[in-house]
Amino acid sequence: MDINQLDVIVRVAGATLLLLLAILLARDPRTRRVAIYFAPMAVCLVGFLAGNTPEPTLRLSGPLGTVGALIAGYAAVFLWWFCLASFDPLFRPRGGVLIAGLAWLMIASADRGLFGPALESRGLSWALIALGVSMLAYLAWRLVRDRAGDLVDESRRARLLVVLLLAGQLGADFMVDLVMGLDWGPHGFTILQNAAFLAFAAWLALRLLPVPAPASPSVRGRSLTPAQGDEARLVERLRVLVEVEKIHLAPDLDFADVVRRMGAPERTVRRLINHRLGHDHFRAFLNACRVAEARRLLADPTRAEDKLIAIALDSGFASLASFNRAFQAVEGRPPSAFRHAPTPEERPAVF
Repeated sequence: MDINQLDVIVRVAGATLLLLLAILLARDPRTRRVAIYFAPMAVCLVGFLAGNTPEPTLRLSGPLGTVGALIAGYAAVFLWWFCLASFDPLFRPRGGVLIAGLAWLMIASADRGLFGPALESRGLSWALIALGVSMLAYLAWRLVRDRAGDLVDESRRARLLVVLLLAGQLGADFMVDLVMGLDWGPHGFTILQNAAFLAFAAWLALRLLPVPAPASPSVRGRSLTPAQGDEARLVERLRVLVEVEKIHLAPDLDFADVVRRMGAPERTVRRLINHRLGHDHFRAFLNACRVAEARRLLADPTRAEDKLIAIALDSGFASLASFNRAFQAVEGRPPSAFRHAPTPEERPAVF
């Protein structure tokens, strides 16, 4: 097998794998949310693969080749969003994340001549490199910051691995661009580059396929199942903290606070909330507790005239926006629709 054959095999196999994973993620209701970010990333990487070879005869040509070269420049931002969405069930591109992503798309489009030849190849690739470093730094900060509340051991390890793999890959590419120039790319290097990106994307997508069933929206319902010995004591302690002491109403509550008040090792508390209650992150558990409180307040006739911001703050949420996002994720509808439920049966009983 010569190097040209290896080049074609790696790129065709990679494109096939990416598109297949996009279909699998989109077909499973449990992974459809992340498929929204994986699918455009996969399409952009396919475009990248179509042209990432130093052999002109092996590149996709014609209009498809032009389109592939254009969308290849968008892969980084969709990869960024996909990584963030993979570890945050409430992730949506908004604020600075949305602005940075749109900036990348605009600069990449200009760099590839979409806005005319005046801006094409005018050093904008270096602006993309600088922006890419900032995006990677933000991703690393988010993954490491939220790692303490991650209740799944495999996911906790994956957070660090994602940071190390992306930092290593992008760091190596940056050094090559800096030392050898943006146009340097011998055949062996491009094959290795293609394989590395694909292996990373495939690994991250594959670990999402066996997503567990969604957690129950109510802590009360699942915490009262039979338990034995120390586990029964911990379940009861957690029930008291949530239903009696209502610790979740503190906006600044974190996982370390819960561990300290539980009086048990951190690993034990993680396994309890994950295995017994079905939550994969402390934020999901906390939101379930706060949404349960919000449901109680929304069903209380004495609070019928209260604004939603008052309900949000009294339920432990720091803002109306975070309240709306969490409520929608747990209940499948916004709090305003829940408040105006047409039948009494749709309104939860007050604790």
